[in-house]
Amino acid sequence: MKYRKFGSLDWEVSALGFGAMRLPVMEDDRNKINEPEAFAMMRLAIDAGVNYLDTAYPYHQQQSEGLVGKVLKDGYRDKVKLATKMPCWLVKEASDFDLYLEKQMKRLEVDQIDFYLLHSLNQSTWQTVKDLGVLDWAEKRMAEGLFTHLGFSFHDDYPVFEEIVTGYDNWTLAQIQYNYMDIDYQAGRKGLLLASDRGLAVVVMEPLRGGRIANNPPPAPVARVFETSERNWTPAAWAFQWLWDQPQVATTLSGMSTMDQVQENLATASESGVGSLTDDDRALIEKVREAYSSLAPIPCTQCEYCLPCPNGVAIPRVFSIYNDAVSYDTWGHAKWAYNNQLKADEMADNCIECGECEIVCPQHIEIIDWLARVHEALAQPAE
Repeated sequence: MKYRKFGSLDWEVSALGFGAMRLPVMEDDRNKINEPEAFAMMRLAIDAGVNYLDTAYPYHQQQSEGLVGKVLKDGYRDKVKLATKMPCWLVKEASDFDLYLEKQMKRLEVDQIDFYLLHSLNQSTWQTVKDLGVLDWAEKRMAEGLFTHLGFSFHDDYPVFEEIVTGYDNWTLAQIQYNYMDIDYQAGRKGLLLASDRGLAVVVMEPLRGGRIANNPPPAPVARVFETSERNWTPAAWAFQWLWDQPQVATTLSGMSTMDQVQENLATASESGVGSLTDDDRALIEKVREAYSSLAPIPCTQCEYCLPCPNGVAIPRVFSIYNDAVSYDTWGHAKWAYNNQLKADEMADNCIECGECEIVCPQHIEIIDWLARVHEALAQPAE
């Protein structure tokens, strides 16, 4: 295993971190973790040198932390740094901070957590927990030894990330979604650099974009780009190595679901290192990004000139969900995202065909027609 600098701490983290969010399950039920298999996978990873184990309150319908607690018995607690996260969207009053922390420590069967994160911060949840005094609360609990370091995971736009990072001087880490397709998404590379410059360790989630860029790529044009390299790397290995090439990345979390994935990722991590890619390698990834982008049928650049829509349609987000479905052949996930992640008044069928968006679109997209096509493809039929 290769190890890397972890922000300003005098401790090195394994290049590969184990995320306990996509563990093997039985009967396709997220609530039914295949405990023997998951246990063996995590123990194998730790034995191979993985020293960062990440879980959270809601993972596997609140079953993940309990399993992690079992894995950490028999001396394994001393081999890893443990990270878990407060479910900030469930916090309604200040007493909830202790309520959730106590539940989590009981599930994990530990008397101290190494890294406690405010989970999935966005503008709304950050404002809520900040107004309830979460930072003062965290300082007190750290002084009491219940957890050692405070961090946060993030899902919003860069300005919100900047506000959070600069709004508190004692963050230890920030967890962001970052991969070679998402360099400008949410915190993005700009956020990576900001956090690193301020001494925070940056923990990367979704390094494979939810598995999309780990799957067999489309023969044309993506696979053909990979075939131009002499490196015998899988698409997943390319994605990881692109991240590990960057010194600002502390560790990359992988939500591994099979023993084969654990073994492959361990082998890939053993070849990692800052500056390990050549200029040709980096150029290849640029071409892969361009190739994937070329598959998107709607030429939306997310400039947001079309916003605000007079009727509330989230036009760029709607188009992004559809483009992902086509580019990565992930129609099931796209339908779920369209029907569950968008508010009802943000969906494409709220378009009143006023045409204001088309007048200002720099790409001259026929937005009205595309919105109708997207809704037809992704909307769940009315019951």
